[in-house]
Amino acid sequence: MSNVEEIPPYLREQLARYEQLQQNLQAILVQKQQVELESNEVSKALEELKKASDNDPVYKSAGNLLVRAKKEDLIKELDERKELSNTRSTVLAKQETRVRESVKELEAKIQEAVKGRPAVPASSSTQAS
Repeated sequence: MSNVEEIPPYLREQLARYEQLQQNLQAILVQKQQVELESNEVSKALEELKKASDNDPVYKSAGNLLVRAKKEDLIKELDERKELSNTRSTVLAKQETRVRESVKELEAKIQEAVKGRPAVPASSSTQAS
């Protein structure tokens, strides 16, 4: 009999849920990092744009093209993107907190379930049936 067969269905479900929560947490962290990078990029663009004089021509990217735009319009657009990034970052931070709490709770349940099971000797799991 293999170790997998010895694990009760309830515990297998908990382990699968734990793995899924870990994957969700990883995805949230990746999204959070992307939002932070975008926010930093927008901040740098705003900083540079504000340094430009009102007479300097400014351009914005439109796909593969650069299109001339008004400085004030670009500042407004970048401010909105920055605000959106901040909102997304806040939402992702809350999701991260909730998922981390769920992971901790599930870890505790799994550890409790494992403690309640009789230990399987290491030698019996490697023996041929």
